[in-house]
Amino acid sequence: MGANSSSICELPENVYLKRLSGAEAVSENDPFWNQLLSFSFTAPTSSAELKLLEEATISICKSLVENNPRTGNLGALIKVFLSRTKELKISAECQNHLFIWQAHNALFIICCLLKVFICQMSEEELQLHFTYEERMPGSYETNSVSFYSVSGVECEDLIEELLCCLIQLIVEIPLLDITYSISLEAVTTLVVFLSCQLFHKEILRESVIHKYLMRGRCLPYTSRLVKTLLYNFIRQERSPPPGSHVFQQQTDGGGLLYGFASGVATGLWTVFTLGGVGSKPAPQQEQSSPLANQSLLLLLVLANLTDAPDTPNPYRQAIMSFKNTQDSTAFPSPSPHAFQINFNSLYTALCEQQKSDQATLLLYILLHQNSNVRTYMLARTDMENLVLPILEILYHVEERNSHHVYMALIILLILTEDDGFNRSIHEVDKYLHTNCLAALANMSAQFRSLHQYAAQRIISLFSLLSKKHNKVLEQATQTLRGSLSSDDSPLPDYAQDLNVIEEVIRMMLEIINSCLTNSLHHNPNLVYALLYKRDLFEQFRTHPSFQDIMQNIDLVIGFFSSRLEQAGAQLSVERVLEIIKQGAVALPKDRLRKFPELKFKYVEEEQPEEFFIPYVWSLVYNSAVALYWNPQDIQLFTMDSG
Repeated sequence: MGANSSSICELPENVYLKRLSGAEAVSENDPFWNQLLSFSFTAPTSSAELKLLEEATISICKSLVENNPRTGNLGALIKVFLSRTKELKISAECQNHLFIWQAHNALFIICCLLKVFICQMSEEELQLHFTYEERMPGSYETNSVSFYSVSGVECEDLIEELLCCLIQLIVEIPLLDITYSISLEAVTTLVVFLSCQLFHKEILRESVIHKYLMRGRCLPYTSRLVKTLLYNFIRQERSPPPGSHVFQQQTDGGGLLYGFASGVATGLWTVFTLGGVGSKPAPQQEQSSPLANQSLLLLLVLANLTDAPDTPNPYRQAIMSFKNTQDSTAFPSPSPHAFQINFNSLYTALCEQQKSDQATLLLYILLHQNSNVRTYMLARTDMENLVLPILEILYHVEERNSHHVYMALIILLILTEDDGFNRSIHEVDKYLHTNCLAALANMSAQFRSLHQYAAQRIISLFSLLSKKHNKVLEQATQTLRGSLSSDDSPLPDYAQDLNVIEEVIRMMLEIINSCLTNSLHHNPNLVYALLYKRDLFEQFRTHPSFQDIMQNIDLVIGFFSSRLEQAGAQLSVERVLEIIKQGAVALPKDRLRKFPELKFKYVEEEQPEEFFIPYVWSLVYNSAVALYWNPQDIQLFTMDSG
């Protein structure tokens, strides 16, 4: 057993893991750490792999939770990692594989342990496990744990030091083949640090981890961290082939190379490929760029941290204010969060990555919160490269979750607030075949050369609404007649249903009217579809809710119907369209009543975090690389919402 473990089931008996979690304190200077960290294996690449690893080491973790308040071995491991990260940058420059390899292994163990601790205990308990004291020999009483040493001097805060170290590692270590894994592990560990939100139903507004990240030593790195995470997303760097940068130990025995790696590398990962509970959906099993994916998820989590009572979220401030590298204008005022990034590269990455929920959510955040990004994107002459992937989300709506579809619709609504966008999107012969009525309304005054399919779908949608209106009206009438003989049973609220349907019908009529009054001569296909289904509009001509808006539509239907009757029967489609085009020129514009231009603006809810924080964490739960949480432990959202 021990160092010669040959399978996953023997890991709980590994002598090095048992000593780490045992009742004996291990000094940070003990040679034991070199032995513990000398293991070599391909890191987990899916939640299923990590799940099996965690299940195999339950007894080890349980033992560490029990013994660590007296031994401080978790703190010692963290101190070993911190001491080694001080040389990471020069190690990368010097291609020191061994040093980086062991630092990565230390961080991997810390991340695995941290995830278990956060899931099982409160933040107060977690702080106690991180509290470091210079203890007198033999003074390992649990009650002696505090934030002060015996001399009364405040002890160093290992949580803040570790968080700051992870951020420095992400922003300062160059991304090379030999540093890819440790950079990814640093991003993953920050996600794990923030995962305490998963185990609370309510939104965490005051958290110890949030406090460390938004104040103190981490604060000066805010803009650099946001910039680095954005560039990780932009670059989409693929992970190097397994084993291409791992230091291969040449000597026999020692560490977990045999006790962990031979059992894991030859057996454990084979078992992992069989999958298991908590594994991701098939399309997300393999991430082409794990670092890009994980960086984006961390960025979204940071962007959606709630503001502190006295300070706004600095990560959101950074996202709101960064500018294009080609923008030479000065920032409005000196800002610690200001930085510049290549907007062209960012735009390209966003266009290419819209199949993922998290990339669509990032696009929404940037369009909604960063006016520099929004202005830049709206000025692009190739907006179809961004709009078409968004439309594809809506076209394949049955394959997307409701949140993804919702964000796509909101993005279209934000874009269609701009008149220039509405004009340019038609100049490249693209149309928005979507039932997002607000976006259609914003665009209706600038509709140009609507495709026959788009025109038909607008009228078809109106037809569906008309049928729904008639059905509800009939049900309401029948129920009212039946209620005359019975006063006991409550009536269904058909009035409310009718109001909702009539509001949507009104909006559809306003969209049609707006197009007819502003650009009738540009849209013969819409007039054709209107005439083809003219009977649909009869019932609304005298309806008090629609009389005003129906005047123009009724006039257009009457005018073109008369011209078609004069042209004779059995007209071809081509001939009808020709008559419509001629009639559009002949119709006196002053006969059409003018209405205020339709304009809808997206306004975020008063407490957007109630929607976005559970949404972001559902993305982390479903999409994070090699992270697993027991679904039974999740409190923030129901599993169906992920």
